[in-house]
Amino acid sequence: MIRSARCLLSGVTSRSGRRRCSIARTGSAFCPRRALALFGLLFGALVLWTPPGAAQTGRTAPVLLIDGAIGPATSDYVVGGLERAAEENAPLVVIRMDTPGGLDSAMRGIIRAILRSPVPVVTYVSPSGARAASAGTYILYASHVAAMTPGTNLGAATPVQIGGGNPFAPPQQEKDKDGKDEAAPAAGAAEAKAINDAVAYIRSLAELRGRDADWGEAAVRTAASLSASAALERNVIDLVARDTDDLLEQLHGRTVVAGGKEVTLDTRNLVLAEVAPDWRARFLGTITDPNVALILMMIGVYGLLFEFMNPGALYPGTIGAICLLTGLYAFAVLPVNYAGLALILLGIALMAAEAFSPSFGILGIGGFVAFVLGAAILIDTDVPQFRIAWPVLGAVALASLAMTVVIARLALVSHRRKVVSGREEMVGAEGTVLDWKDGAGHVFVHSERWRARGPGGLAAGAPVRVTALDGLTLEVEPIDMDAAAPPAAAR
Repeated sequence: MIRSARCLLSGVTSRSGRRRCSIARTGSAFCPRRALALFGLLFGALVLWTPPGAAQTGRTAPVLLIDGAIGPATSDYVVGGLERAAEENAPLVVIRMDTPGGLDSAMRGIIRAILRSPVPVVTYVSPSGARAASAGTYILYASHVAAMTPGTNLGAATPVQIGGGNPFAPPQQEKDKDGKDEAAPAAGAAEAKAINDAVAYIRSLAELRGRDADWGEAAVRTAASLSASAALERNVIDLVARDTDDLLEQLHGRTVVAGGKEVTLDTRNLVLAEVAPDWRARFLGTITDPNVALILMMIGVYGLLFEFMNPGALYPGTIGAICLLTGLYAFAVLPVNYAGLALILLGIALMAAEAFSPSFGILGIGGFVAFVLGAAILIDTDVPQFRIAWPVLGAVALASLAMTVVIARLALVSHRRKVVSGREEMVGAEGTVLDWKDGAGHVFVHSERWRARGPGGLAAGAPVRVTALDGLTLEVEPIDMDAAAPPAAAR
């Protein structure tokens, strides 16, 4: 049997037309037909082979993970995942969520993607101990199906603005004429505008999905929160599931409206597959960390500064330009306080001015103070994960201060040193007379021949000192006064 297979692969045919085996005893040469047949057998085996545990039906649903604060990277990852699920005609998408909140722009980007998705989106707050606070509450309200696992909570969806009182203080409660608690009036027009906008937004989502709009408004105005079971009773969520198997079992047969069409969920033999963030989402998540963005921007500024101070170095300028543009891109997608950004730019300008026109520390110290104040108020958000950490701010500020001190010290030392180049260096230089007549002639200074003027009677070879420079003519005086003979003696 084995020999027959070998003969088949050898592809050697006798003159009579019969296939014969002619495997050389000393070794067989390469045969293209044999290699092609072997490749075909291997390819067929790979096609027919099914990995152990793979679903024969091929029905899988992607699982997107929201773990931590919601930012630009999270929005890019979720929106991309929903678009791919629509392209692949996935039966549904599960968003497993555990978040303390996030940026308003990132949250709205995710919600827009959910609302226009033709694939049903199931948001599942899991595991036990997880939460869907602030921005997570809005995403739950926007989802086609909202689910939670026991031991989780949602709520506290009040927008908090920096600069409007204590951002960490809970909303004040007042008593109305009936003795019921109600939210205190907003501290200012900007805060009232933000809260009213958030209330209208969450009520519109609740009406779209048929959920409790009154509790959604309470979550915004009074930072109300609910446990999983209480949320189910209040019709805030659709179901409570112990795990993903229980979730799929309860989802089976449920009808939702996605993409303007009614879709009946069929979750039998459905396999959930987690979709990890790709390199782009991970890279975006790294650079949109305000601490990383600040460090990148400072590396860029100092790289360009060193390049300007040492033209032609190339490395500082190239690295600095890349880091500066990357840092500015990160700040472009973050909620930046423009007053803080202006202070940072002013501080950088003052420190750069210290390098090019030394003021012995005045400009540098002013730039340091402006930079620290600007960095402290740069990010305008109440989400702790998107604030600049004080240790990072302190390290960058100390590095900037040390750079300023070094530049100021170099300027002070240079000011005290003797000039060694340029026109000023010629004053005081010594040379010898080459030829002289009637108070003018030529002198030899710094290995060069110069025109010179000076007292009359200087002899060739007499040592002289430069006292001034008039264009390309030197004013000289004799070092040895005896070298200049008086005119009477000359006569």
